[in-house]
Amino acid sequence: MGLFLQVFTVLVITVSLQGWLPLGCLEEERIALLHLKDSLNYPNGTSLPSWIKADAHCCDWESIVCNSSTGRVTRLYLDSVRNQELGDWYLNASLFLPFQQLNTLSLWNNSIAGWVENKGGYELSRLSNLEILDLGSNSFDNSILSSMKGFSSLKLLYLDYNRLEGLIDLEEYLSSLETLYLGGNNINKLIASRGPSNLSTLSLGNITTYGNSFQLLQSLGAFLNLTTLYLNYNNFRGRILGDRFQNLSSLKNLYLDSCSLDEHSLQSLGALPSLKNLSLQALIVTVPYGGFLDLKNLEYLDLSYNTLNNSIFQAIGTMTSLRTLILQSCRIDGQIPTTQGFFNLKNLEFLDLSSNTLSNNILQTIRTMPSLKTLWLQNCSLNGQLPTTQGLCDLNHLQELYMYDNDLIGFLPPCLANMTSLQRLYLSSNHLKIPMSLSPLYNLSKLKSFYGSGNEICAEEDDHNLTPKFQLESLSLSNGGQNTRAFPKFLYHQFSLQSLDLTNFQIKGEFPNWLIENNTYLKRLSLENCSLSGPFLLPKSSHVNLSFLSISMNHFQGQIPSEIRAHLPGLEVLLMSDNGFNGSIPSSLGNMSLMYELDLSNNSLQGQIPGWIGNMSSLEFLDLSRNNLSGPLPPRFNTSSKLRVVYLSRNKLQGPIAMAFYDSSEIFALDLSHNDLTGRIPEWIGRLSNLRFLLLSYNNLEGEIPIRLCRLDQLTVIDLSHNYLSGNILSWMISTHPFPFQYNSHDSMFSSQQSFEFTTKNVSLPYKGSIIQYLIGIDFSCNNFTGNIPPEIGNLSKIKALNLSHNSLTGPIPPTFWNLKEIESLDLSYNKLDGEIPPRLTELFSLEVFSVAHNNLSGKTPARVAQFATFDESCYKDNPFLCGEPLPKICAAVMPPSSTPTSTNNEDHGGFMNMEVFYVTFWVAYIMVLLVIGAVLYINPYWRRAWFHFIEVSINNCYYFLVDNLPILSKFGFS
Repeated sequence: MGLFLQVFTVLVITVSLQGWLPLGCLEEERIALLHLKDSLNYPNGTSLPSWIKADAHCCDWESIVCNSSTGRVTRLYLDSVRNQELGDWYLNASLFLPFQQLNTLSLWNNSIAGWVENKGGYELSRLSNLEILDLGSNSFDNSILSSMKGFSSLKLLYLDYNRLEGLIDLEEYLSSLETLYLGGNNINKLIASRGPSNLSTLSLGNITTYGNSFQLLQSLGAFLNLTTLYLNYNNFRGRILGDRFQNLSSLKNLYLDSCSLDEHSLQSLGALPSLKNLSLQALIVTVPYGGFLDLKNLEYLDLSYNTLNNSIFQAIGTMTSLRTLILQSCRIDGQIPTTQGFFNLKNLEFLDLSSNTLSNNILQTIRTMPSLKTLWLQNCSLNGQLPTTQGLCDLNHLQELYMYDNDLIGFLPPCLANMTSLQRLYLSSNHLKIPMSLSPLYNLSKLKSFYGSGNEICAEEDDHNLTPKFQLESLSLSNGGQNTRAFPKFLYHQFSLQSLDLTNFQIKGEFPNWLIENNTYLKRLSLENCSLSGPFLLPKSSHVNLSFLSISMNHFQGQIPSEIRAHLPGLEVLLMSDNGFNGSIPSSLGNMSLMYELDLSNNSLQGQIPGWIGNMSSLEFLDLSRNNLSGPLPPRFNTSSKLRVVYLSRNKLQGPIAMAFYDSSEIFALDLSHNDLTGRIPEWIGRLSNLRFLLLSYNNLEGEIPIRLCRLDQLTVIDLSHNYLSGNILSWMISTHPFPFQYNSHDSMFSSQQSFEFTTKNVSLPYKGSIIQYLIGIDFSCNNFTGNIPPEIGNLSKIKALNLSHNSLTGPIPPTFWNLKEIESLDLSYNKLDGEIPPRLTELFSLEVFSVAHNNLSGKTPARVAQFATFDESCYKDNPFLCGEPLPKICAAVMPPSSTPTSTNNEDHGGFMNMEVFYVTFWVAYIMVLLVIGAVLYINPYWRRAWFHFIEVSINNCYYFLVDNLPILSKFGFS
């Protein structure tokens, strides 16, 4: 009977739970979503790729949230999905009507100018559950407000950064609204005699008012129930708190960051007694203390990025309710006054004094704030030793202490053990001596995070009778363990680690697979440059949480384990460069669907690049450079549409580039240099519209450069050197766009891994990390290019390096090259260039390396001024018609330097001799010779008779020579 009841109970629970199972995607809403996608993508957009017609599970599509029990769409996040290049457009609002349970709709940044006629915003008002509507950063005008009538459920509305202007009547249209964002418009007045009864939050940040700011602020007095007001980034040009503005007796939260205010405005803040949160970051004036004396209820105060005088600390000392105080980068220099009540804030829990210049005295006086839980003192120029007795160690309620980027010295004081509430301790980038065992912290049972990177980690004898009371979640001791020889013993007792960084920690020994096995929550493990050796040992069982593993720059040997996917299935980042791994790339890596960064560079891997790499759908960063990989490139990276960085240089790859990256439209950097690739540069590379770095040097490529390639307007570095390319050099458009801001959260992780070689200043240098965004250059050297240098290249004003050497280029150096104001290296040597060197090249003040050697240049070398005073004879040698310093050949007086541009026509401007001077001197000399001969013959009769006798004999000899030889000449056709 008991067994029957148990079975019956299980069946009842199972049936009950079935009523809670998700119903999946409603067909009506799925069809509506596809219609919406077509509208947003018309006529040629490519957004929302996961919205596939054949997929019935629309709740799994991007930008969609469904109710887990009903399967109905409740949230739509359609931010920036419209092609911005198509300009303003009109949206059919009725497309949203099938989503009757829609709670949130975001259409931010889609260039929407309004609604399709008869399909306007009133259609949206029929969505009775809609509470949040984001129409920000579009092109709506004032008519959008009239279409807002009837929104009975709407609570939060974003209309910031549109084209609203003039007078706005909120009461008529938005009576039930609670939060409204209107920033970034051209509004000068808000009308609401009684004010929307529910409006509690109003954002007017960055309003363009053109002198009507006072009128706008006075009108805010009508919103009697307003509790939160954002006025950030406005230029109010002085006083803002008028009589009606002071009627905001319910105002609790006021944000005036980066506003232009006068002192009177700040002093009158005392008229807002209900204020609890006040933010005054980056004001234009020196902050006075007047009105602050009345803010007794203030709990949050942010004065960051201001210039404060000492009197402000007296005012802050009167704010007895203050819990959070932020004074970051306030130009506090030296000691904070201790006599003005500042350190008597008994309720203060959060204090940020970072990025100021403070004296060590604060570490003693801070103990008078007994409620302090978080203290930020990073980058404060603190020096000397940490206090060993009274002061900092007395803060036994402190939970977070940030003191990195200072100049602290000495050992960790034993009194840190008194801070029993401490959870996070950040001491990185000081000059402290931290024992490898962390023994001074053993008593801190609540400690979760310790960052000691950039200090000296001291080896010591472990006391085996002591074990730490803490279970750390994050630990960083990188760049400090040069003298250690083993893993810290306390790590064997840690089982809650989520992040461990021991980079540059000279440990030696084998890979610590026990560390992964003990810490089942471990997500990030960095053991880069730790002198580890032997094989790479996997944990005995599957570890699903590890997502980041870096073991680069060690001495591991053998093959990469083939079962790596089974043991570490959750890996997103795998960095194994600069080791001794050999064998082939294991195929199990191809099944790691979450991996977006893979670096196996600088090993001894062999075989071909496997085709399955192109099927890793999440892969964004791939570095297989500096191995012994051979064979052709994979035929096509089919599904890796996210692929952005590809480094395959310094291998033995062969064959054509073919269609390898045809579908990789997001590719950002492509390095195939130092291989044996053959054939032509494919036309499809011109389709890679996001390409910034293209390196194809040291291959066997031939043919002409594709015309489409020179139209890539994002390109900043191109290296085609040391190939067999021919034809003319095309006019290039090097990008002057700023380096794109990276929105992808992954970018910050692999940005430091980006690296490639580029020759500049006659040296091949590796460029790594963030520095690559400043490199702009072209290298076409060592090819078979012919024809003239396009003068348009002289318009690339941001270029740093230009190398066209070792080709067969002809014609002059374009005079436009004087526009290359930021160029540091210019090499035109070993060509067939002629004409003069443009004299205005001396205006290139950043030029460090310059060579025009081994050409046919003529005229005078540039003046020995500025950078050109540093260039020696080797920069100009083997130009036979070139003269002037530093060459030993001195220019003749008849060859004055020309101030006009160089030309290939010697008649106009140059070459070895001025032709006008040549013609004049020739005819003068010829006439003078004739006159001298005539005068001599006239004066001396003997010479006259001899001259005529010589003429007569010569004529007779010529006559008889022709008579004797005429028959012979006739045989050869001469008659």
